[in-house]
Amino acid sequence: MIEAPARLQLEGISKRYPGVLANDRVSLRVAPGEIHGLIGENGAGKSTLMKIVYGAARPDSGEIRWNGERVQIASPAQARRLGIGMVFQHFSLFDTLTVSENVALALPGHTDRTRLAIDIRAMGDRYGLPVDPEQHVYSLSVGERQRVEIIRCLLQQPSLLIMDEPTSVLTPQAVEKLFATLHRLSEEGVAILYISHKLEEVRTLCSRATVMRGGRVTGDCDPRAETVASLSRMMIGAEPPRATGTTRTAGDELLVVEGLDMPPLEPTGKTLRTISLSVRQGEIVGIAGVSGNGQNELLALISGEDPRAPTNSIRIGATGIGALPVTARRKLGLAFVPEERLGRGAVPAMGLDLNTLLTNDSGLTRHGLISTAATTRLAQNIIERFAVKAAGTAAPAKSLSGGNLQKFTVGREIVKDPRVFVVSQPTWGVDVGAASQIRQGIVALRDAGTAVLVVSEELEELFEICDALYVIANGRLSERIPVREATVERIGELMGGTRNTGDTLAAA
Repeated sequence: MIEAPARLQLEGISKRYPGVLANDRVSLRVAPGEIHGLIGENGAGKSTLMKIVYGAARPDSGEIRWNGERVQIASPAQARRLGIGMVFQHFSLFDTLTVSENVALALPGHTDRTRLAIDIRAMGDRYGLPVDPEQHVYSLSVGERQRVEIIRCLLQQPSLLIMDEPTSVLTPQAVEKLFATLHRLSEEGVAILYISHKLEEVRTLCSRATVMRGGRVTGDCDPRAETVASLSRMMIGAEPPRATGTTRTAGDELLVVEGLDMPPLEPTGKTLRTISLSVRQGEIVGIAGVSGNGQNELLALISGEDPRAPTNSIRIGATGIGALPVTARRKLGLAFVPEERLGRGAVPAMGLDLNTLLTNDSGLTRHGLISTAATTRLAQNIIERFAVKAAGTAAPAKSLSGGNLQKFTVGREIVKDPRVFVVSQPTWGVDVGAASQIRQGIVALRDAGTAVLVVSEELEELFEICDALYVIANGRLSERIPVREATVERIGELMGGTRNTGDTLAAA
C-alpha cells in the first residue's frame, strides 16, 4: 500500500544568522489530519523554522515539500495561497487599523466589510474569542490581539494550521472548546502544527511531537505515552523544579487598592468598578482573568502610567500614591514589569546595559552622566543571576529570545529588592526551564518580605506560587480567595463571568 504524501515535509532545513545557527538540518513531517506538537526551550529554533514554513524567511539549505511536491515559499501571501495559516505568538497586526481591516488583509480578493464583521463576530462566539470588529488594534490588550490572530487564521480555512502558543488568553473551559475545534478540523483532514510550552496541552492534544534543542531535532515521540517530566527532560535536559519557599506569616499591608472606580483612558477600554484588593508584606497575591477584562487599566493605575486615581484609593503602606508620577512611586519601593517585553519592558535597539537605566538609575548616573561601568556590572549581575542567554551586556534587547528577555526584565526589577513588586504575565510564552527560574525568583522575593502582585492568565502558575487569588471579569474583582480553597473549575467559571463570589460580582 502506497503511503499518502505528507501535507508538509521539511528535509535538512538550515538557517544561519550572524553569530548563530538557528536551524541545523531540521527535518519534520506532518500528515493530513495529524495534530503534531513542536516543543523546545526558548531559542531552540522553533520560531525561525515556522517563519521559513510561512514564507517570512528563506532557508539557506534544505527543501520543503507540500502535498508531496517540492515548493519554495517566498512570502506569507504565497503560504496562504497554498493553504498554510499561522497564528503568531508575536503578533503581525497593524496597530492603526481596525480588527476587520487587519483580517481583510489576510483574505484573498475583495471583501465585503459588513459581511466580514458578521463573520468575525460569529467566529468569536463559536470559539469563545469575543472581539469587536470595529475596534482599533492599538487599543487592544495583548490577549485580545491574540484572539484576532486566531480568528483571522480560522477564517482563511487553512489545510495546514500552525498555532504558536494559542491558549494563553483563554479560560480552562475555552481551552477545552478550542481543543474540540482542533480535533474536528483534524478529522476533516486539516493538518495542525501546534507549538506550546504547556507540555500538558501537548500531551492532551497531539498524537506526535518533535523536540528541538539548540537548532536541531533531538527527539520525536508520541507525547501521550510520555509524562510532563520526561518531555521536559527531552527539552532542557532536566526536570524543572517547582518553585519552593519558606512558610511564613504575612506582615502588614504594603499595597492597598480601595473602592477604585475609574473610566478607561481609551473609549474602547474597560471601566473599573469598585476595585478593592490588598497585598501584605511577604505574600504573593494573584489576579486571574481572561485578557481584556480590566487588567491593563488596573495595572496602569497602580504603576503610575495612569495617574488619575484619587490619592488614597491606592496606597503603598500608609502613603496614598493614586496621583503620584511613576518616579515617585519607584522611590517608595514599587517595581513593575509590564506584559509587553519590547517597547514597554525594554527598548529593542538598546543594549541590555542601557536598558537597566529604564527603571533603576541608583548609582548608574552621576551629575547627569551615565556610568558605563555601573550599567555593565548591573547587566552582568542580572545575566548571571537569572541565567539569561545573551551575546553580552551590550547585546540589543531585540536580539534575545522571548524567554531570555523576560528573565532579564523580571530580574532587573527583582535585583532592586523592592517593597512592592507588581508583574504582569511573568512567564507568557516562556519555556518550562525559564518559567521555573522566573517563578523561583518571585517566590524568593516574597520570602525576603516583598509584597508581590502577579497578574497572569496561567492558572497553573498562580496555583503554584500564590498565597491568595482574586479574579477579574468585566472590570470587577472577586472577593479574595485563599489558594488552598481554590479550584481550577471555580476560578475558570469566575474568569468567564458565570459565577458570583461573596458580595462582589465577578461580572456585570
